[in-house]
Amino acid sequence: MTAKTVLIVDDEAPIREMIAVALEMADYSVLEADNAQDGHAMVVDHRPDLLLLDWMMPGTSGIELARRLKREGATREIPIIMLTAKSEEDNKIQGLEAGADDYITKPFSPRELVARLKAVLRRATPQGVEDPVAVEGLELDPVSHRVSADGRALEIGPTEYRLLQFFMTHQERAYTRSQLLDQVWGGNVYVEERTVDVHIRRLRKALGERHQHLVQTVRGTGYRFSTKG
Repeated sequence: MTAKTVLIVDDEAPIREMIAVALEMADYSVLEADNAQDGHAMVVDHRPDLLLLDWMMPGTSGIELARRLKREGATREIPIIMLTAKSEEDNKIQGLEAGADDYITKPFSPRELVARLKAVLRRATPQGVEDPVAVEGLELDPVSHRVSADGRALEIGPTEYRLLQFFMTHQERAYTRSQLLDQVWGGNVYVEERTVDVHIRRLRKALGERHQHLVQTVRGTGYRFSTKG
C-alpha cells in the first residue's frame, strides 16, 4: 500500500523532528513547514493525506490556517489534527469548530499521536477509495498505482494517472478545465487552463485506440469520462 503523506506545520523544530521520526517509523511519508504560509503552499502543491497543525505560531496561527483550508474547495477534505499546549475545553471546541478533525495536547507520546492519526485517517478515507476501478477492460489500481488495458500494463505519467483516477471515479459528468485544475492539480494558480488540454492529449495517447474514446471533449464546457458515445 502506498505510504500516506503527513504534513507537520509547527514553528518548533524539536517537536517537528520528534513527530517526523515517530511517523517515519510507522511508515508514513513526512513533509514539514515552520509557519502557516509555507504550510498552506505545501498543502496546495503536495495534497498531503493529513495535516498536523500547531495551534500557536508566530504570524498566522494554526487555527486561522485550518479555517482557510476548510473554506477552499480543493483542500476542504484534508483531515486536520490540531497540536495544542492548551488543555482548556473552550479552545478544543474552537479548534473543532474551525474544522479540525481531532486535537492532541502537548506534551504527548509519539505512540498516542500515531494512534490518533490512524483513527482520523480511517474515518477520512471513504469506502472503496482504494478499490480498483475497471471500465471496458481498462483497470486502475490505486494501491499499486498501476493502470492496465486488457491485462497489459500501460505507461502513464503521474499527472495523467491522477486525471484518469479522477475521471474513472467521477464518470458521466462534464467538468470544466477550471474544475479539473482544482481537483487534479490542487488549485495551483500557476497552472494555466490550457495545460489541461495538453495532459488530456497525453492521457488519450497513453490509453491507446482501444480506450481513448472514453475521454470525451464536451464542446463549450470541457471534458467527461463516459462509456456512452
